[in-house]
Amino acid sequence: MEAAAFRKLVAHLRARSDVQNIDLMNLGGFCRNCMSRWYREAAADRGIGMADPDAREAIYGMPYDEWRARHQREATAEQKAAFAAANPGH
Repeated sequence: MEAAAFRKLVAHLRARSDVQNIDLMNLGGFCRNCMSRWYREAAADRGIGMADPDAREAIYGMPYDEWRARHQREATAEQKAAFAAANPGH
């Protein structure tokens, strides 16, 4: 059940490329990059070596640089200020 819920979340985030990582961070305190790090850490816990680009591709559904070129927009001043307020020192 947990794995199925995770797969649905990943599929949902892939379909909602309009939702920027900074939006996720500002509202939920995590983003796709956090998820890819958790994925890589889970692999390591099971003795499976995984490079960060491979973990990101597992979450984004494509190489990270490709996703950024297709979908990532520059954060607005308001988004940046909200991030700074919610994540001091990040």
